[in-house]
Amino acid sequence: MIEKDEIVWDQDGQIKVLTFDLSGETFALEANMVCEILDIQSETLVPGSAAIAGSVINFRGSVIPVADLHLAFGFDAQSVTQDSRFIVIELEHNNEACVIGLKADKVHEVTTIDHRTTEAAPRIGTRWRQDFIRCLAKRNNDLIVVPNLPRIFNICGHIQAGTQH
Repeated sequence: MIEKDEIVWDQDGQIKVLTFDLSGETFALEANMVCEILDIQSETLVPGSAAIAGSVINFRGSVIPVADLHLAFGFDAQSVTQDSRFIVIELEHNNEACVIGLKADKVHEVTTIDHRTTEAAPRIGTRWRQDFIRCLAKRNNDLIVVPNLPRIFNICGHIQAGTQH
């Protein structure tokens, strides 16, 4: 279960991640926090909830919040396509184990990021909040954004604890 703001690299300075798209940008989550990848299903809106987690879905018979990272990174909401998925993750939020569904425009692969290919987000010149990014990783000519989910959820809205895994 992920609960810290820092990435925990293995002894070789690597980490396995699941890559996915948000509005044409490649993002990555530590693979050990991913429980399952789901096809899109109907969501139920929750009145009065934080915009970033304004709906819930049924996951294995339990209701879990759905977070839309498009909002945290200032992207427009995307239409659902045949490639859209929910990435179900587990992390600790406010000292509680939470299972959360994250909206993704497309899920790619599990791959490895080497610490030597990463750097901190620039303090100036990015359109995203620097504190919402754990690191940027270079792969070929692309950048992979590793978001800081605990920070995003602490600032953008309270996530209620879902099922414990």
